[in-house]
Amino acid sequence: MQTKDRVRVLDTAVLSDDWYVLRKVTFDFLRRDGVWQRQSRETYDRGNGATILLHDRKTGNVLLTRQFRMPAFVNGHDGMLIEAPGGLLDNASPEERIRAEVEEETGYRVQHVEKVFEAFMSPGSVTEKLYFYLGEYDRSMRVSDGGGVAEEGEEIETIEVPLHTALTMIERGEIMDGKTIMLLQYAALKLR
Repeated sequence: MQTKDRVRVLDTAVLSDDWYVLRKVTFDFLRRDGVWQRQSRETYDRGNGATILLHDRKTGNVLLTRQFRMPAFVNGHDGMLIEAPGGLLDNASPEERIRAEVEEETGYRVQHVEKVFEAFMSPGSVTEKLYFYLGEYDRSMRVSDGGGVAEEGEEIETIEVPLHTALTMIERGEIMDGKTIMLLQYAALKLR
């Protein structure tokens, strides 16, 4: 039996439509024992996104960003997260969007990107699926200062460190962003 045959959506209510859309979905779910169970879940829809880890083959460095994230701040962190560049697709293809995000955030115009996988980052509540990429960069690809789009509230700093240093930063708790940890660990396995 397909999953779609085990789910009957009864009601969908919009709880908030401010920054993104928060919905409450009430549904019946057919359990393995044959019993239908009524459930309700809230889903936060912010659209899908893309992220990329940039690696300089000659130096062994990776290019990361640091920016303020309010959800991390309200959860006891200082809010300044070190991350791989990325952003929401906004009706563009994942590859098209990741190239634009890299240039906006880091100032580098990358040519070749390689999609490595897709993942739901918080499937218990957030609908977002991320497209993960690896890409190469070097100094010749720098076309601007980067820093993000000020009108969108972005103030992004770039950080260039050796891959092994970035991996150590995970162990020390300096890198706590899930997508970035996944890409750094993937790169460590692939580039060895």
